[in-house]
Amino acid sequence: MTEIGKLLVVLGIALVAIGGVVLLLDRTGLPIGRLPGDILYRGKNMTFYFPLATSILISMLLSIVLFLIAHLKRS
Repeated sequence: MTEIGKLLVVLGIALVAIGGVVLLLDRTGLPIGRLPGDILYRGKNMTFYFPLATSILISMLLSIVLFLIAHLKRS
């Protein structure tokens, strides 16, 4: 049970860090979430939003960061 507790604490800290980064990016005026390629459909009674380009960008950045972390751990 101790390992699960530690994992939950680490995940909580990671979520807080990610939230802080999102708040900082919002204040800088970067168009995260409003990139060309994000899908937005406004119908009569509904709105559908799918951040496709933003998802791809975040995926690429996370892949690079995780690659660098793994590379530094091997060295």
